[in-house]
Amino acid sequence: MYIGDWMERGERYFPESLAVVDVAKGDAGRFSYREMNRRANRLAGFLRDEAAIGKGDRVGILAMNGVEFLDAFFACAKLGAVLVPFNWRSHPREIAELTSQTEPKVMIFGDDFRAGISEIAGLPACASVKTWLHLDGEGIAGSLPYAATVQTREAHPVKNDAVEAEDIVCLLFTGGTTGLPKGAKISYRMIAWNTLNTVVHELSRGDVTLTHTPMFHTGALFVYTLPLLTLGGTVVIMRKWTADDMLSLIEHEKATVLFCVPTQYQMMMQSPRFESAKLSSLRFLTSGGAPLPVPIIRAYREKHGVVFKQGFGMTEFGPGIFSMDPEFAETKAGSIGKPNYFIDARIVDDDNTPLPVGEVGELVLKGPSACSGYFNNPEASKASVDAEGWFHTGDMARVDEDGFYYIADRKKDMFISGGENVYPAEIEKVLYEHPAVAQVAVIGVPDEKWGEVGRAIVITKPGASTTEEAILAHCRDHLAKYKVPKSVVFVDAMPISAAGKILKRELKEKYAR
Repeated sequence: MYIGDWMERGERYFPESLAVVDVAKGDAGRFSYREMNRRANRLAGFLRDEAAIGKGDRVGILAMNGVEFLDAFFACAKLGAVLVPFNWRSHPREIAELTSQTEPKVMIFGDDFRAGISEIAGLPACASVKTWLHLDGEGIAGSLPYAATVQTREAHPVKNDAVEAEDIVCLLFTGGTTGLPKGAKISYRMIAWNTLNTVVHELSRGDVTLTHTPMFHTGALFVYTLPLLTLGGTVVIMRKWTADDMLSLIEHEKATVLFCVPTQYQMMMQSPRFESAKLSSLRFLTSGGAPLPVPIIRAYREKHGVVFKQGFGMTEFGPGIFSMDPEFAETKAGSIGKPNYFIDARIVDDDNTPLPVGEVGELVLKGPSACSGYFNNPEASKASVDAEGWFHTGDMARVDEDGFYYIADRKKDMFISGGENVYPAEIEKVLYEHPAVAQVAVIGVPDEKWGEVGRAIVITKPGASTTEEAILAHCRDHLAKYKVPKSVVFVDAMPISAAGKILKRELKEKYAR
């Protein structure tokens, strides 16, 4: 089994090195590579012998972050089975629909979701599930306790030599705006090439990262977690993210690299712990998901001497697609950097014709770290890749004369005002430079004259005061007239996704009238 058995290789090469820290388990939550391999072998043996799981079979998981999530991933990889992580923010009926779509034979679940699991377990949509494993608590009628049933077994080695690089190890659901999310098929090949890209641009032996985004996200599993566990590093798992806990763990676990979205870095700055936090172990911080405002870059550098890398990724590709070194953080502010080593990128128009430097078009990608399409959805799979093999991201972007790429916006976030395309991300970048603005999101709202115009949703900094006119005047000083929002709404909080991103869809539902 030359590919896929991460923990067998981990025990072979770094047996006593610290692999995983499950913070919620305290002192009992520190596991070496040898211990992680034994845990994975125990679960793989149970799945094979007691649940008849083999190559290509699906195993569902609905749980908060924890070492058991990695047990499930590594066990499935040993068998050639497919892990299906479900978004725990979904309604139970949505989970049931996705279960019907993917047909897992086993469902692993945490006690946090016992009520929802109990609600759907008897539904026809969940008929494929023959074995229910509860991680903690009382479980549901007929479910088996994970610790007593699985982790008390003998840790006999498990492997499947029939596993090949193109086999699927995981399905990750994309956050679709209509209908059910699509399950991106993540292959061993995709993970291996993403790991190589990440090692080339980011990681070193002995690095320590904090995994805090929900592990049903590519950002949790594949940005640093899997690459670092391939390299012999340490992954510290947070069950739930808070700014205070993050700052404390950086210091306690001597984290060297980690990824957050800009909103989280802002929240850490606003924490009472920020001023006194000891962040000297960090080699760099990585930001993605949205442009990182320059004031944040300066605050971390000036207070703690910590520098930022920028990045860009997505569920269906990478996620290590673009990277930008710290020396460009301010001179190329707003850029996602250049394509990683084994990635090709270009900007095209609606006719798939490459566009010149500076023009906004769709970002398309090519390389070996692409997903294998969408599970049981050949139409969507075919539509995502053109005849020349370029994956169409749906992101609007441009490239400058130095080869640095900039995301203008998602195609679906763009709005048209008076016949001109307007990209909210560009306006938000300007608004973050206003001294009173802590967080901002720009949405398009209907307008009788122009079709659509911008509306800025703003949270001000603690103790700061400003007005709608002052915000709009700042925009007029920096933007073309048609890009300037026509109104401002001040709010106390933004709707935030599990990945820490502002949920514009919810803002539009509330404020786009």
